[in-house]
Amino acid sequence: MESKAANIQMLYTDKRTTEQTLETVNGKIMYNMTNDYMFRAVLQTNKRVLAGIVGALLHVDPESLDVEIQNPVILGQSFENKDFILDINVSINNSSRLNLEMQIVNYGSWKERSLSYLCRSFDNVCKGQDYITVEPVIQVSFIDFTLFPESPEFYATYMLQNIKTNRIYTDKLQLSIIELNSIALATAGDRLYKLDKWAAFFKAKTWKELKSMAATNQYMRAAANTIFELSSDENIRELCRRRAEFEAYERHQNAEIEHLKRANAALSQSNAALSQSNADKDLEIARLKELLASMQSDAL
Repeated sequence: MESKAANIQMLYTDKRTTEQTLETVNGKIMYNMTNDYMFRAVLQTNKRVLAGIVGALLHVDPESLDVEIQNPVILGQSFENKDFILDINVSINNSSRLNLEMQIVNYGSWKERSLSYLCRSFDNVCKGQDYITVEPVIQVSFIDFTLFPESPEFYATYMLQNIKTNRIYTDKLQLSIIELNSIALATAGDRLYKLDKWAAFFKAKTWKELKSMAATNQYMRAAANTIFELSSDENIRELCRRRAEFEAYERHQNAEIEHLKRANAALSQSNAALSQSNADKDLEIARLKELLASMQSDAL
């Protein structure tokens, strides 16, 4: 009996010894927060993390925020990619709305897409209310590409504005873009509120990187713990994998489309050059015919 009990205790001890914790885990992170499903899962699971990110975006103390996701999904439940709700609608202190989205693939129409999200959110808030009471709506997009290649910017905010006087039309519509590939362009203000750190945190590829950043910030520490816990859930991993595969497919499709566009442009340019060449030859033939006719006339 003692031997059997000892064996059971040994097995239990070995299991506890081999179980991973955030402190002991190493290597590559399977899915970080640039995976839009992991991004949503973390923010929906841990309200403290949500408040930390929103506070950084709005330049306010996260402890002063009461945040609530208005469009939660059932985490771990299967979904169709075309039907899955990507954007996260957040109510802030019951006085304003924030729409968040993580987007890695450049579809080439992000300006229109983000504007659609912003207007849709504002329209939903308006229904049944006096217009003067409408809550401010802010759209924040985290993207991993450069929106305007001629003028890259880490954190840019846009509002309706008079193009002559620069007067703001209203502060109830605001659209912000954070370019995760432009962290080096973060301003002093961005760094003060740790926005550059959050961007780097989202993109961390190893547990060592993640834990190093988490050690400096309580909200990132909460996020790191949540990522670790969610990564241990087989259903969550599977749905993150499906999102990653879908995005990889979208990137491939976009690359193919761009290749075809370039090929078509090159063909159009070649055809234009050929048409011009043919036109030049026709002119030369016409000139030579006129010259021949003139010489024959002189000979007579």
